[in-house]
Amino acid sequence: MFRNILVPVDLADMNIAKAALEQAAELATHSGGALRLINVQTLLPATFLDYVPSDFDGQIQETARNELKHVADKVPLPRERISTIVRMGGVYPEILAEADGWASDLIVIGSHRPAMSTYLRGQTPKRSCATQNVRYLSCACDTFWRTLAKLKKTARLV
Repeated sequence: MFRNILVPVDLADMNIAKAALEQAAELATHSGGALRLINVQTLLPATFLDYVPSDFDGQIQETARNELKHVADKVPLPRERISTIVRMGGVYPEILAEADGWASDLIVIGSHRPAMSTYLRGQTPKRSCATQNVRYLSCACDTFWRTLAKLKKTARLV
């Protein structure tokens, strides 16, 4: 079935990632596959570089690495079947590059349930992760929607 399952994790909104992590862990358990958790940190615009320490990107990346490792420790799989990576750049190009580089069979993405307010407010990061990735994938993708009241595992296989 699926040997390499990639799970993008937004460390700023773990409620969304929770359903995806649970489903990915279940799939990996049944298929004997491995999970890779990825977090993408966006690059700081050049206009802000004068106002932050010179090693700001490195500090952000290290903090994200530690947080992602903490998330990975909670996944109910043997440690040798879980890996983490933090990449810097645009969210969806980095996810797609990692999927290709790691030879992912499946990407499991958590997302908000689309609504009119999502489109009117223009929540680009959430749309780019859930929608843009699906357009350019060379592997399967499951998207798990989060309702406002609770996490609901209504999967949409794309």
